[in-house]
Amino acid sequence: MPAPRNIRNRSDKFSKNVSKRGNVSIGKAAEHEDEFPVSKGLIAFFIFVVVGSSLVQILNLFSRAAPPVE
Repeated sequence: MPAPRNIRNRSDKFSKNVSKRGNVSIGKAAEHEDEFPVSKGLIAFFIFVVVGSSLVQILNLFSRAAPPVE
């Protein structure tokens, strides 16, 4: 049974690249921009939560450290 047409076409396309060794066009990889996988807003929110929780922990530490004055 012969291979389906789309597989045969892809095989022909990539078999032509074998002799080019390093001179193959990038194709779809050139269209991809170098972006962060996480948005800047999410990073800002994460930093806000981390810094805010650490400030709350520090305030709680100092408020419990002083014994009541009599």
